[in-house]
Amino acid sequence: MTAAIVDLALVLALLEAPALAMWRRATGSGPAVAPLVANLASGACLLAGLRLALGGASGLWVALALTGALLAHLADLTRRWRRG
Repeated sequence: MTAAIVDLALVLALLEAPALAMWRRATGSGPAVAPLVANLASGACLLAGLRLALGGASGLWVALALTGALLAHLADLTRRWRRG
């Protein structure tokens, strides 16, 4: 059951970026796409790491997912810092 909830959250996170990008294109309002992608990628990688851990994957795969989350988070922070 817990893994299914994580799977659902991961699918929703992956659908969120294109949905918000289409919304922005159609209406001209909403979050900018580039920072949104970095932010959602970080969260998706964290969810993937959790899912891998729940599924009994090796520590290497979990570490790779968490490294992806770190890199996406750093990209997001760098972009925000430069605009600040």
